[in-house]
Amino acid sequence: MTTSTTTLPGILFVWTSADPEHERDFNRWYDREHVEERVRIPGFVSGTRYQSVRGSRKYLGLYRTDSLDAFQTPDYFKAFGQQTPWSVTNLQRMVDPMRRVCAIEAETGMGTGAWLAVLRLGAPAIGQDAAAVASMAALGATLLQIDGVIATRLLTPDAKLSGPLPAEQKEGRVLDPIFLIDASSESAAMAAANAASAALGLDGEQAAILQLSWQLREADLHAA
Repeated sequence: MTTSTTTLPGILFVWTSADPEHERDFNRWYDREHVEERVRIPGFVSGTRYQSVRGSRKYLGLYRTDSLDAFQTPDYFKAFGQQTPWSVTNLQRMVDPMRRVCAIEAETGMGTGAWLAVLRLGAPAIGQDAAAVASMAALGATLLQIDGVIATRLLTPDAKLSGPLPAEQKEGRVLDPIFLIDASSESAAMAAANAASAALGLDGEQAAILQLSWQLREADLHAA
């Protein structure tokens, strides 16, 4: 690739379930403190929460940034290294969490859908292979022809930046690429997930389907 991954848009991808006994407080923390705290970090563009209707983990948080450089600033290290007591408590309530810091590549379409399909590709880092990235972009363009599909994004994890969360399994972590499909309906997300899985040789039943909970944009903070 001719473009450095540090100059590409980035996403902090946090997928987890929560301790059922404390799930209400977990969601209050996310909605009342954590998303805003992250979006206020310079270089962060938005924070978006989803809840699974099909998938191995219940909650997904996506935090978009201008570039991967946003994860290497003093402001980010301060926020990540000096968690509030509420954050420390709820980070420990995560069940089977998965944290990845990714570059966004092969982005097609635009916007944020009410529904999201998540496919783990289970392959080596695609970001170092320009032909593979171009192939994923072509697949994304094909999926956009399905009514209700509005955008696709290939996420390639950065091994250095994708440190595990406190409750995350440290051994055997696979930093495989992730393919996101935004859609305006559940049926479109399902159809696109099945089509993408077939094209990539994946099991379509393994694709997660999630519904949008809410989104906070950096621009919203200025309007408040």
